[in-house]
Parts: sequence; structure tokens; C-alpha cells
Amino acid sequence: MRTLGHRLTSPWRRSAAAVLAGALPVLAFPGPALWWWAWAALVPWLLLARSAPTGRRAAYDGWCGGFGFMLAMHHWLLPSLNVFTFVIAALLGALWAPWGWLVRRLLGGTPGRGRVAAALVVLPSGWLAVELVRSWQGLGGPWGVLGASQWQVTPALRLASVGGVWLLSFLLVAVNVALAVLVAVRRARVPAVAGLLATAAATSAAWAWPARPDTGERVAVAVVQPGVVSGRDSAGRRFDREEELTRKVAGRGADLVVWGESSVGYDLANRPDLARRLAALSRETGADLLVNVDARRSDKPGIYKSSVLIGPDGPTGDRYDKMRLVPFGEYIPARSLLGWATSVGKAAGEDRRQGSEQVVMDVGGGLRVGPMVCFESAFPDMSRHLAADGAQLLLAQSSTSTFQHSWAPAQHASLAALRAAETGRPMVHATLTGVSAVYDERGAKVGPWLGTDASEARVYDVPLAAGTTPYVRFGDWPVHAALLVLAGWGLAEGGQALRLRRSARRPSPEAPPARTAHGSPARPGR
Repeated sequence: MRTLGHRLTSPWRRSAAAVLAGALPVLAFPGPALWWWAWAALVPWLLLARSAPTGRRAAYDGWCGGFGFMLAMHHWLLPSLNVFTFVIAALLGALWAPWGWLVRRLLGGTPGRGRVAAALVVLPSGWLAVELVRSWQGLGGPWGVLGASQWQVTPALRLASVGGVWLLSFLLVAVNVALAVLVAVRRARVPAVAGLLATAAATSAAWAWPARPDTGERVAVAVVQPGVVSGRDSAGRRFDREEELTRKVAGRGADLVVWGESSVGYDLANRPDLARRLAALSRETGADLLVNVDARRSDKPGIYKSSVLIGPDGPTGDRYDKMRLVPFGEYIPARSLLGWATSVGKAAGEDRRQGSEQVVMDVGGGLRVGPMVCFESAFPDMSRHLAADGAQLLLAQSSTSTFQHSWAPAQHASLAALRAAETGRPMVHATLTGVSAVYDERGAKVGPWLGTDASEARVYDVPLAAGTTPYVRFGDWPVHAALLVLAGWGLAEGGQALRLRRSARRPSPEAPPARTAHGSPARPGR
């Protein structure tokens, strides 16, 4: 393992090895869900980058590894975007080029204890900076953030309540760096072991952290998942199926019924008949309905995806328009330049319109819910703001129907566990075709998942919790701390380089004049 990089003398072989090394962490996410693998999955990539012959080659190893990671994480997009998936992976993979250079700078050669100690903090900080940049909605959002691989690990979920998914990513990279040092740099094992012990201590402290108190209140939420409905008039037949399933929860004490993303394919103002049918369902079940309308608006131009609350008398007026749209799936970034993507895949033929603000809705019984749509559940800040604004229950209406037989549905459902743990609020992830899931305020499952083969309605008994998590109170502090670490390291490196430059320019002191045999100084020219 120590000479891995030196054996790859061919640039093409080295590049292929970097792509493979970058893809390895994806095995920690659903579907394989080998969560434990994330704690060592970066080691081959680290060993490769540290052995690069030059800083430029290390940056290229970082780029190739990032390409492999992005391609493996989003491979299920291939049927929709085809060749454009490779273009996106290559563009996003370039974000890891500085990180590869950083690995060689800190761990290349035979680093001393000081450099290794710095690497244990600087390299995880650099990784967080990459995740921060690629989390911008225009670049695809924070899908596949490394810390999200720990969605079913109780101590990790406790840590998420302290510093969000960012803290998990930082600790995962720090442990991987420590393991790489233990493998390749024997003389610097002391700081590596210290880093591992510090991570264990942080995890133990989070385990002892008091959980949010259960208020003793519970809410019954019905999730309606119609399953795959395709072909002609699919919107109408889907509505009929959802109506049929919703009637089955009548008399079961539901406080709220949730349909998935795009569950209603018509603007309700233009279809008062559908609005009346939904109102009748609300009266029959004794619960408000939260549906999702994917249609051209009658009151403003454009197509919106909107969470709409329905009461016994019809739409209540509570509406949330989706704010963060899926690039290429719901709009084409810079359509004038990239509009050709529609000719090679299933990219959006017409851009959806964005909403302007998040909404907390009051439903029956005084329950306050915070809706999100589709991949908005991947954004930690959105659920955090909803919890801070008083939401007692978080909701995500999703579809993922296009990616039915891939890892995407399970990956999407797993994100709700993290959002629940981060905010200390239970979360419902309701989909059209699976996977639908419900989690309590600790991120633990409430009842079974509804898989991609299910067409049913299920009522979940969800406990409510009080209190505020440190993550909701202090926000993305691990990211801010990481940026400060990088800035401090950069200033220190710049100061050292400046001192070396000044030292090189400083003239050396003149040598004393040589003396002759008679003891007098020798003179020039004699």
C-alpha cells in the first residue's frame, strides 16, 4: 500500500486508479449501505495523491478521484442524461483538484509529526470546503455528502444534532487521514493515533449528549404511495388511485394525510372538480391533506411544484412553492448554452419556476409542519430554518419515479434520517413510487419503509419532541471553522514562504581577509 503510487508509472494507469479510488466511498451509501466502509474508504485515494511525483500530478489525481466519486454517486442519472452525466461528473470532480494537491503538500515524502498533525485538521477542512461549494443548488446540491453515509448509525446521528452532516464528514475524513498515516508514515504514528482517539472521544461525548425530550404528544400521519402509474392519462389515473388509497385510512385516526411529489397534475383553480374531491377526502378521513401540484399556474405564468394544504372546505390557502429546483431535471442552467442536453437525455423541456420563501403550515389540531419538495431534503439549511421557525414535523414530498430500479430511492429516503437528527424534529418522506419513510426526532425509523414495489397507504404514529439542537441554534459552524482553518494554514504557509524568500535574498556576510605569511592582509591583485 505504501508504494501504491510509485508502482503506477503509466499516467493512464494512475488516472484509472484514481478514478477507482474515488468511487470506493459510494459503497457506504444505499443501496450497498456499508456505512462502516466510509471510515476507511478514502485511504487508497489519499495514498495515491501523497505519492504523486509533482503537485500538478497530485491535483490531477484529486480531479480523477473526484470524477470517479461523482460518477459513481450519480450513476443512476445515466438513463436520463446519458453522456451529459460524464460531463457533469468531470466538472464537479475538478473541485477535488486542490484537495489532491493539499494531500501531497501535507503528507508527501516523509512528513514529520507537525505536518501530520496539521494534515489531520487541514485535509478534513479542505474536504468540507469542496462539499460546501458543490452543495450550491446550481451545481446539483449536497447529494452524496460523505457524512450522509452514516444515516443509520446512532452515535453519528447524535453528532449530527451537534454539527450537522458537516461534522460527520469532517470526522470521517480525519479518521481516513489517520489511517493513511498509520499505513504509510510509521515515524508519525503518534499524531495519527491521537487523531483517532480524539474522534472516539467526540463520538462518546455525543453518545452521552441528552436527547431532545419527548413531549408525550403523538401525531398520526398517513402516507399515500400510489406506486408506478404510467401511460396515457397517467395524471388522472394516479389521482384516482391516490383517492382510493386515501379512503382506506378513514376511521384510523389520521391527523394528516400526505401525498407525494407531483401527486396532482392539474392546477386546482382550473379544476374545481378535483378540489371538491380532495375536500371530500378531508371530511371523510377527518384530516387535512397535503398534496403536491405540478402544473401551470392559473394566477401567474409558468409551471410550479407546490405543496398545497387541503381542508374540509377545500384548499386552505397554505401553499409552498418549491424553491430549489433540480438542475437539468426541472430546469436547464444557462439554457442558451446547455439546451442541447434535451436532445441527448430526458432533461427538462421547460424550466419550472422557483418559489420565494419557505412556509410553515398550521394543520388540524394545532400541528405545525414544514414542507419541502424532492431533493430539498438534501439541504440541511432548509430543514434547520423550518425547525427554527417553529415546525414540529418536517415533510418531504418526493417522486424518484424515473430512477425506480436504482440506488436513488433508498439514498433519498435515508436523507430524512439525518434531517430529523439534525433538527430534533420527526420527518416524513412521502413519495409516489417509493421509498417512503418516517423517522423520529433522533433519526430512528418509525415503522417500516414503503418500498418501490408498494402501492398502499400506511398510518404512522409519530412522537413529537421539544427543545432545540445545537445545530439548529448555531448552524453550519463546522463549515465556518473549516474555512478558518484553511485561511490560517494559508497565512502560515504564505508567511513561511515569505521568510524563505527574504532569507535567500539576504547577502551573506563578507569573509575576513586572508593574511599573508608575514601577518598582513592580502590585497587584491597581489
